[in-house]
Amino acid sequence: MADQVVADGALLGYVREMSLREDPVLAGLRAETAQLPGGTALQVMAEEGQLLGLLAKLTGARTVLEVGTYTGYSTLCLARALPADGRVLTCDVTDRWPRIGRPYWERARVADRIDLLVGDAGATLGRLLDERGAGWVDMAFIDADKANYPRYYEDCVALVRPGGLIAVDNTLFFGRVIDPEARDADTEAIRKLNEMLRDDQRVDLSLLPVADGLTLARKR
Repeated sequence: MADQVVADGALLGYVREMSLREDPVLAGLRAETAQLPGGTALQVMAEEGQLLGLLAKLTGARTVLEVGTYTGYSTLCLARALPADGRVLTCDVTDRWPRIGRPYWERARVADRIDLLVGDAGATLGRLLDERGAGWVDMAFIDADKANYPRYYEDCVALVRPGGLIAVDNTLFFGRVIDPEARDADTEAIRKLNEMLRDDQRVDLSLLPVADGLTLARKR
């Protein structure tokens, strides 16, 4: 049985040459974000953004909930994948970083599909549950502060409809999840979430060794 291929620089370059469709708008946002402190580490890989857009199309999503906006690269990928009347509700604790992405959203002509919800993400998710109830989101993408991942996941399970998809980023967390010396709050939260997902019979599950780990959970 074949084992997992290790994607070194050359092989990853081949993958990008054969499949990546990052146009000038996306490439421009990526380049500007890379100039920020920690910008390269915090934004999703281009391949991951493209995969998220494909998943949104495959699920027939019209309403997407994103927990963690940063400069909005993944937001843009998701918004482009939606029909003209679709919506991305994206949550961030500040509008400082999303302001960088907004001109690119406008350039791509999808800014009207994006609602930025500024504030504590846990409070925002709780408010959405209170105001709109459960089961109306088609797809959720979690890529925010890691310590609160278990809480965000539980809220997203409630908000997503049966048959909907939850995608969770950074579930391998730079490989720290298997390092016994890594006991920081973020790593412990990722471990806790991964165990929750493994045992959660409410969802069908796959943890993909893509980028920094991407877990897909389909709500049953």
